[in-house]
Amino acid sequence: MQPMKNRSAAGGLVYSTEAGRMCPVCRRPVAQCSCRSAAAAPIASADGIVRVQRETKGRGGKAVTIVRGAPVDAAGLLKLGQDLKASCGSGGTVKDGTVEVQGDHVDKVVALLQQRGWKVKRAGG
Repeated sequence: MQPMKNRSAAGGLVYSTEAGRMCPVCRRPVAQCSCRSAAAAPIASADGIVRVQRETKGRGGKAVTIVRGAPVDAAGLLKLGQDLKASCGSGGTVKDGTVEVQGDHVDKVVALLQQRGWKVKRAGG
């Protein structure tokens, strides 16, 4: 008997009509998921300094401004990303506890974060 091609490698229940979406990790309904609540903890650096750097590695020579160590939770980080992208007039993303803004906007981002009252340092070369 051949295995079904539509089954995922991880297997398991993805959706239930009784509880709705299921978490693939802890196999509970998403509303009662225990593994996501640990990820929703505040993301902050240990020393309280927000670091801003310009990076081009792995991006085909395109510059990206990266903000690490902002003393906010995940929702605050999304809002910070939106504010920085809007003030710089460019795109970007929020992932892995960092904000990435497309382009070389380090000076502008440092000034904006200092206006919020945070201790900010330029990182990198």
